[in-house]
Amino acid sequence: MMTRWTAGLCLAVCLPSLAAAQADEIQVYDGGVAAKGTFNLTLHNNYIAKGLTEPAFPGAVTADQSWNGVPEFALGVTDWFEAGLYLPLYSLDKDLGFGIDGVKLRALFAAPHGDDRKFVYGANFEFSYNAKRWDTTRITSEVRPIIGWHFKKFDLIFNPIIDTAYDGFGNLEFVPAVRVAFNVAPKWQAAVEHYANYGHFNDFYSKAEQSHNLYAVVNHSGKTWDVEFGVGFGLTDASDDLTFKMILARDLWKRKPKS
Repeated sequence: MMTRWTAGLCLAVCLPSLAAAQADEIQVYDGGVAAKGTFNLTLHNNYIAKGLTEPAFPGAVTADQSWNGVPEFALGVTDWFEAGLYLPLYSLDKDLGFGIDGVKLRALFAAPHGDDRKFVYGANFEFSYNAKRWDTTRITSEVRPIIGWHFKKFDLIFNPIIDTAYDGFGNLEFVPAVRVAFNVAPKWQAAVEHYANYGHFNDFYSKAEQSHNLYAVVNHSGKTWDVEFGVGFGLTDASDDLTFKMILARDLWKRKPKS
């Protein structure tokens, strides 16, 4: 699994809620952490070719035919802790045009050397400052537990994500993500990912109101860049019908080993 992105990389969620349809980061975290002293860059870009045509709230970015993304900078602090910065979140839609949507801080804690483990676990915490066009709440956060298994032929990863706007326990939002990846070659993976939004714990959405998106994904570990490309399909009326995602990641600097 390409841990630099899952470690460096995101539904933060702070995805600002999937109910808002568009997202700056669409990915499942596998518990990988950048090596200590490694500084890397991940570029997240998503294009919603056919999405929801009504904004989630007045003045919000409209999902349909919108382009959303963010550069993410990450530093491996220890073999179990990685710090990240998303700056700036941006989007381009047909109504509001191009704009800045906010900034996020990330702290990822995971079992060391996840690539070498059969069972992986950890937790990612994200803290967002949102522009008015992106979310009705200025400050939001995500808690993303990471549970997974690396088998020889395939990986199974589950992120039971919880979003909060700091407005009470009952208003916590459940937005889980799952990834099943198959190792088709030494540097290639084919995967299926599922992202959902079930709503708030005190009032889950009806089936018709829930968002469910299924992605077909290809990953490649290159000499310079790691690449992930995916095509997502909406499974409910509350989901965007067709989304393309592209993630590019590379190490910018590595600590030299001691002689």
